[in-house]
Amino acid sequence: MTGKLSGLTVVDLTQFLPGPMMTMMMAEQGARVVKIEPPGGDPARMQEPFENGHSIWFANCNRGKEARILDLKTGAGKDALAQLIREADVFVEGFRPGTMARLGFGYEAVRELRPDIVYCSISAFGQDGTLSQHPAHDLAVQALAGFLAVNDDDEGRPVVPGVAASDMAAGLTALAAVTMALFGRERSGEGAYIDCAMFDALLPWCAHTAGSAIAGGAAPQSTNQRSLGGAALYRVYETKDAQHIVLGGRELKFARNLLTALERTDLLPFAEAPAGQQGPLITFLEETFAQQTRAEWIRWFADKDVAFAPVLDFREAFDEPHVAERGLLSRSQDGSHNIAPAIRFAGQDWKPGDVPQMDDR
Repeated sequence: MTGKLSGLTVVDLTQFLPGPMMTMMMAEQGARVVKIEPPGGDPARMQEPFENGHSIWFANCNRGKEARILDLKTGAGKDALAQLIREADVFVEGFRPGTMARLGFGYEAVRELRPDIVYCSISAFGQDGTLSQHPAHDLAVQALAGFLAVNDDDEGRPVVPGVAASDMAAGLTALAAVTMALFGRERSGEGAYIDCAMFDALLPWCAHTAGSAIAGGAAPQSTNQRSLGGAALYRVYETKDAQHIVLGGRELKFARNLLTALERTDLLPFAEAPAGQQGPLITFLEETFAQQTRAEWIRWFADKDVAFAPVLDFREAFDEPHVAERGLLSRSQDGSHNIAPAIRFAGQDWKPGDVPQMDDR
């Protein structure tokens, strides 16, 4: 596939989610991505469910790449990787800090093979610091970064998030950093080393919710924070059929439109009150939305200028006309389903790449 990154070669030693997602985005813009897997392959290959012989997870993070099985504990494996590095523009790894150096492929060693290499290390907590050797996947990172504390139920208990936010934040941050480094290399001729931590990548995502803590004060509580459920117009509500809807816009114009339609403009001052002080309005909306089903509220809101949405499950979401209209779900030649890339430039004719076999040489 041709694209903005055609002509670049990426050596990818990452597994699971953040690194593979990041390098697949590069592959979908034309980069040649060589995925290096250990004997037995990337564990994501074995994750259910499967379609046409491939893990759907693996396929949607690794399509369009080449795959090589290399045992980096052997001389033959090291030699093969060294040869690939000599031809590479970008080197990405996702091991615990220190592992690549012990294998003989730390940044300095790789730079000797390719002086202008852009080398990106993705880890949970970064290459140095107290937590650098602490084992963690996304859930533990979210817990230590404070995010899980506000991903809570009505009784204030943290619950498992529906999205691996630190994984995805790290993948996007790594992609941005690598493309910046490549742009800089065009001007200076010099490569770069990037220490991309999931924790570091996620932390800026709390700027709009954790302002009090950022400034040295108390931690936010969901019940009195405007974007975490403390505001009536930015909140989840249960409907008569035990389904749910959301109000997703706190602007006063939306409150006015909604309360006018419900003939309760007397409650408008509560929409203007600080989060945590909107109890009467929240109670009214809870009681109101409980009187009809989700489908009935969808019809009611259809002609209202209010930031409203039904809470859909993934089956319902993928079946929405918007997904088809935007071409967000496509089929491979073998019939497999693929989520389309969010980055698609005007005029590009995107088609999903093949899922790499265990060794594509």
